[in-house]
Amino acid sequence: MSWTQEEIHDLVQRQRDFFLTNQTLDINWRIEQLKRLKLAVLASEKEIEDALYQDLGRTKEEAYLTDIGPTVMEINEILANIKKWAKTEKHYSGMACFPSVLTKVYKMPYGVSLIISPFNFPILLSFGVLAASISAGNTAILKTSSKSVHCTKVIQRIVSHSFPDHYIAVVDGGHDIADYCLNERFDKIFYTGSPRVGKHVMECAAKNLTPVTLELGGETGNWCIVRKDADLKDAARKIAFFKICNAGQICININQVAVAEEVADIFLDELKKAFDKQMPNALHNTEYPHLISLSAFEKCQKEAEAYKERILYGGHGNRDSLHFEPTIIYPVKEEEEIVNHELFNPLLPIVPFKDDEADALLKKIAKREHGLAFYLFTKDKKWADEVMSSQQYGGGCVNEVCLHLMVRGVPFNGTGHSGMGAYHGEWGFREFSHPSTVLYGSNHLNLPLREHPYTGKKNNYKFKLLKLFEK
Repeated sequence: MSWTQEEIHDLVQRQRDFFLTNQTLDINWRIEQLKRLKLAVLASEKEIEDALYQDLGRTKEEAYLTDIGPTVMEINEILANIKKWAKTEKHYSGMACFPSVLTKVYKMPYGVSLIISPFNFPILLSFGVLAASISAGNTAILKTSSKSVHCTKVIQRIVSHSFPDHYIAVVDGGHDIADYCLNERFDKIFYTGSPRVGKHVMECAAKNLTPVTLELGGETGNWCIVRKDADLKDAARKIAFFKICNAGQICININQVAVAEEVADIFLDELKKAFDKQMPNALHNTEYPHLISLSAFEKCQKEAEAYKERILYGGHGNRDSLHFEPTIIYPVKEEEEIVNHELFNPLLPIVPFKDDEADALLKKIAKREHGLAFYLFTKDKKWADEVMSSQQYGGGCVNEVCLHLMVRGVPFNGTGHSGMGAYHGEWGFREFSHPSTVLYGSNHLNLPLREHPYTGKKNNYKFKLLKLFEK
């Protein structure tokens, strides 16, 4: 469908009118909508698998591991806890408010939400975020990526068959359609994508002072540090798997690995073995995903060509199928261009450093834009804990990769150029709701402490009582 500004405006208005009926405030009604979404995803599993294969070349196993399964997990967590999260809180107002002793905090939805999802995990980053919006009682317009066209069609079918468009709707199209949406007044915007577009989303949202959540990949990429005391075979196995996954098109993927030069040769040998074992003959391996578009392929190929003298593994691509091999580039210095922007492809620059200068490397990383993820491989748990509790990044792992995304009950978020806000589970409910504090006043036993005059002999006691109560 080709959308116009007027059609988008009318859609937003229909959703606003529906929201104002207060139907979405009913928790049991929200639960029914979440169950409907879950059943629709499960019923469409084969269709989703096929769409992910057509758009990204992903197998049904990877489709379930990274898109379908996490979406179902997200909805299940919400269903199990939504009544607790949405429950009105009761608080004692304190002596400063006496005799009005009761205060309530209502968890209120924002209203009409806009969710702009990316191409790389089109199901999870559409329906996972949508589930959070539904849980908080909002209506939603999903603007899906124009790059993952087959997944967009599946998302449109699932939503149109499950919900009326005055409640949930899908809008497809390119950047012009996204701008039509951003020109409208929404009550909440959730965007997943690049820092460059994230700035544009914030600029548009600022015109209406619309609250924004941004999940961005990180302008200078996510670091992984491998110390000399690390289990190198284990580190190589996990890093190789992660770089193969979705052909590196993951916002929390490793952009570059810094490895202690004392063990660099051993690590590189283990990394090559891991790639060979997990994805042999990558260009013709039916399990290996491909890049999303010709422009993405050409960008990857151009960067690999610029570093061809330092390619130790891979480096070849198939323009017709859009596959590009997992590619190890070594050695690379931390100031070089390839490690100063997000790659979003299967290129893997390796940066050597002296192990006793690891803290100096961390200081350099800290001066860059904050990554969405940060990974360490080391047996020194005390050092790892000090690092992870002092660096600025979205989230991460010690001696593991990516799995922090799968943990229930914890936030997924970015900071600075890697985003703002958080979601997953209760954090998603909070992100799409506003806590409204209401004090219930009393008509009896009211003290004249909040009344003039405060001067004169008869009123001196007021100030003394104020100082006593407001402690």
